[in-house]
Amino acid sequence: MVARPADADATQPSSSWPPDALQGRFEGREAFAERLRLALAEAARLGWQEMVWSDATFEDWPLGERAVAESLQAWSRGGRRLLLLACHYDEVQRRHARFVQWRRTWDHLIEARACRRADPGDLPSALWSPAWMLQRLDLQRSTGVCSTVPERRVQLRESLDSWWRRSSPAFPASTLGL
Repeated sequence: MVARPADADATQPSSSWPPDALQGRFEGREAFAERLRLALAEAARLGWQEMVWSDATFEDWPLGERAVAESLQAWSRGGRRLLLLACHYDEVQRRHARFVQWRRTWDHLIEARACRRADPGDLPSALWSPAWMLQRLDLQRSTGVCSTVPERRVQLRESLDSWWRRSSPAFPASTLGL
């Protein structure tokens, strides 16, 4: 089970948060990617303590972009935690070199796991934080929802926790050889 900080559900965003672009429904790959970029910038600005990212392959996520790497660098500091959940990380390593390098540097903040036997269409494509969530509901059309509604966040976290329990460690920061 994924451990949560005692105050995970008590995190409340400021009254001006989230921006309009991070609320409600979205449609299309670019709209999905833009919301991820904005969310990661907000995570750095607001100091989110924990994030859970889940996607079968992360191939549609803008993890290789300079702006995303800069947001992650600004977010990184002691006490932060990023949980990654995928079916496999081949596409991350192939497409997102900046993220792979950042992951090596900040390995102590990151725990990555894989659900190798999962059907890729079943694993949630989502970003969860104690204050906000994004979830793609239709992967083909890349449609989904962003929300601060507590019930949605709790429901998503419970789903992610269930997948986490069925996963195993994966995507090491480095590969040690003999």
